[in-house]
Amino acid sequence: METEDVASVPSAPATPGTPGAPLFGGRYKPEARGTNGAGSLLNSCKCFSIEPWALEEGTLPTATCSIPPPPVSLARKVGAEFIGTLILIFAGTATAIVNQKTQGAETLLGCAASTGLAVMVVILATGHISGGHLNPSITIAFASLKHFPWKHVPMYVSAQVMASVCAAFALKGVFHPMMSGGVTVPSGGYGQAFALEFIISFNLMFVVTAVATDTRAVGELAAIAVGATVMLNILIAGETTGGSMNPVRTLGPAIAANNFRAIWVYLTAPILGALFGAGVYSAVKLPEGDGHAHEKPPIT
Repeated sequence: METEDVASVPSAPATPGTPGAPLFGGRYKPEARGTNGAGSLLNSCKCFSIEPWALEEGTLPTATCSIPPPPVSLARKVGAEFIGTLILIFAGTATAIVNQKTQGAETLLGCAASTGLAVMVVILATGHISGGHLNPSITIAFASLKHFPWKHVPMYVSAQVMASVCAAFALKGVFHPMMSGGVTVPSGGYGQAFALEFIISFNLMFVVTAVATDTRAVGELAAIAVGATVMLNILIAGETTGGSMNPVRTLGPAIAANNFRAIWVYLTAPILGALFGAGVYSAVKLPEGDGHAHEKPPIT
């Protein structure tokens, strides 16, 4: 017999890492043998989907219920964004400081892995609360695509900036003297630095837009995909620009170390690259109505 599918709750746009499965599902165990009354009653409920009674004795029908998650207050979202950004900036900048203090013992690979892992674990921890943006470029790009309300952008960006400054001054106290403070500065020309920051920010936002806004992407692996992209980008541009991709990754340490060299590159290139990355993915992705866009594989 054919069964009636229950659409799973879609992952919220601009929320990388948020699972899109129903809140709970279970087995319905009937006691009575009659099927007409019970089946018609439960099938009339909007919440439940009941498989027709199986003819074979001993089999049980399936009952599933999709309940939307409770709303999260803006204060909780901003608080989660602050804590997540604080952890990310502290981890990424601390690795750069330790690498400098140990004459390169961490290596570029270690710095890339540290930041990529930090992004992954923070998205897993806070993505279901705030969306795990951790980056003004991502927040602005999502808002420009209408996947995030503009009225919340100032609060998100303010939380990200404050978290960056707090993390940088905490590092200044812990790793005194902090030497260059883990500030991302170009090692070559400004034009080259701008181009690299633009390209790696484009790469990052292209992936983020795919896993956060497209129902066909595997949303449950969003944190891994985004963390791996960050690691890859730092391996590409780390030696030349520090691999920022994030205005607050540069701004907080620059304030703590009083080093504002080429700060304009890191405040503009990531935002422009993210806008282009989000726009390009939105242009190339399949329309929602094509094929079986909203069909999910059966849960076994």
